[in-house]
Amino acid sequence: MSDTAANAAQLREKIISTPEMVLEDPDVMRALIEANDQQTGSNVVDLRSVAMNRLEARLDRLEGTHQTVIAAAYENLAGTNQIHRAVLKMLDPLSFEEFLLNLGDEVAAILRVDSVRLILETHQEETDASLDRVGSVLTAAVPGVISDYLGGPADDAQRKVTLRAVNRGADWLYLEDENTVQSEAVIALDLGEGNLPGMLLMGSKDPDQFHTGQGTDLLTFFGGVFERSMRRWLA
Repeated sequence: MSDTAANAAQLREKIISTPEMVLEDPDVMRALIEANDQQTGSNVVDLRSVAMNRLEARLDRLEGTHQTVIAAAYENLAGTNQIHRAVLKMLDPLSFEEFLLNLGDEVAAILRVDSVRLILETHQEETDASLDRVGSVLTAAVPGVISDYLGGPADDAQRKVTLRAVNRGADWLYLEDENTVQSEAVIALDLGEGNLPGMLLMGSKDPDQFHTGQGTDLLTFFGGVFERSMRRWLA
């Protein structure tokens, strides 16, 4: 027996013993169907082949959707873990000064943002001198600034978090980062009865990191934890 005949015999035995090798290979199956169509002639319409082509196209769409759903699930899980780590790190400090320094350093690094600013409205013309050491994070503002910056009061859940490009008219909020921050997440803060509102700004040099249309559930959760921490420090 020639080598070609021997190889053909071995291939035949292999296919018979493991037919899934052929059935599960879409390229091989497509080639077999095309070969069969050529034998039937141009005047014969094979409806089975048409149905298989349609089923194959539908399967491709389902696989694409499946991969998209899995990718979104992994991305959401990664985002959830990121927020959880940031929350745990934010709860570590034992003093307000450490809390602010930690916010602008380790918490910002976990959230992968380039700038974190806490804006607190106050009636006082002068702030406590001890806060000067954390001035790169904390900024005092006159009443009404936060509402103006948000374009109105953040009195509902949908306005709790705002994602958008940075308004260049608000450069003073980002201090030394005024020329680099391109997009921001703005979290409105309700600091409890008797306290003026606050605002947490997360700025990024990437213009696409924060934009309208992104989900805000995780940042809403982070903002809720941050509010409760601030109420404790302001009590």
